[in-house]
Amino acid sequence: MNDTTDTDHAVLAEGLQKRYGDKRALDGFYLAVRRGTVHGLLGPNGAGKTTAVRILSTLVRLDGGRAQVAGLDVMRQPREVRRRIGLTGQYASVDEIVTGRQNLAMFGRLFHLDKQQAARRADELLEQFALTDAADLGVKGYSGGMRRRLDLAASMILAPEVLFLDEPTTGLDPRGRNEVWEAVRSLVAGGTTVLLTTQYLDEADKLADRIAVIDRGRMIADDTPARLKREIGGDRIEVVVQEAAGVPAAVKVVARVTDAEPESDPEDRRVTAPVADRVAALTEVARSLQDEGIGVEDIGVRRPTLDEVFLRLTGHRAEEPQEAEETEKVEQGGVAA
Repeated sequence: MNDTTDTDHAVLAEGLQKRYGDKRALDGFYLAVRRGTVHGLLGPNGAGKTTAVRILSTLVRLDGGRAQVAGLDVMRQPREVRRRIGLTGQYASVDEIVTGRQNLAMFGRLFHLDKQQAARRADELLEQFALTDAADLGVKGYSGGMRRRLDLAASMILAPEVLFLDEPTTGLDPRGRNEVWEAVRSLVAGGTTVLLTTQYLDEADKLADRIAVIDRGRMIADDTPARLKREIGGDRIEVVVQEAAGVPAAVKVVARVTDAEPESDPEDRRVTAPVADRVAALTEVARSLQDEGIGVEDIGVRRPTLDEVFLRLTGHRAEEPQEAEETEKVEQGGVAA
């Protein structure tokens, strides 16, 4: 990275280093986030996700390496960086006692808007995040999804160029998560760049244009969700026969159609194999099984999931969000990452 402003990327990190005692939180971490996109940051517990976000948002000083956010150096120009970013953590920071409108007006005043500007900006954000009907209700009565949308709105008071979302939907039910996802999509459509850390792999799959996987403080993969999944084998046809005795015959059919060595599990009565042309393979396997009188309970073509990518890259599946939460709390306390 040189000292010139990169007009293509909103976030650039090169060789970031951070230690907490004898714990190495980041160990040469690299990241490049293109403007106007959502970039997911995935990793197992203690991988360094929150440490990276806190360094990029100027809350923690790095020990080595360099980083730019919105074209500004996070070490040399922290105040200028803060004027161009928003940050939403795992827990809503809004005041439950007052109304949604009062919360946003209060944040506006904290950002040095005058009273009229703060009120006008609050109205704009309430409309943008579909909270107008609840604007004058106490936040204590909001649903989890409404609180998170209000929290996102508060982080957008000054319409930041870059928004850091650290586990934004932790603890929300499916409806609340969908509400937050729609709000994030709306922000990006308006030109905001989003760096998202999450333990929900489906969240990254649905929202992120690219996904970086971090493990032990290093970035070990960075690509689009589709390409990451293709790297571990592409589409696979999956057949579940009605009787275990039908597995060997199904293996022969699948092998002949796909020209590949199928995997089989007699206990689950399941036969799988990679396919190049998903529609043609599915049609031909289904016809051949029927012609040979092999009873089928289920058949389909599926694509690899991000969970499988995560397993392949890190050696284990992503932890449940509740477990991750505890590690991130410790990480923020400065003793582990």
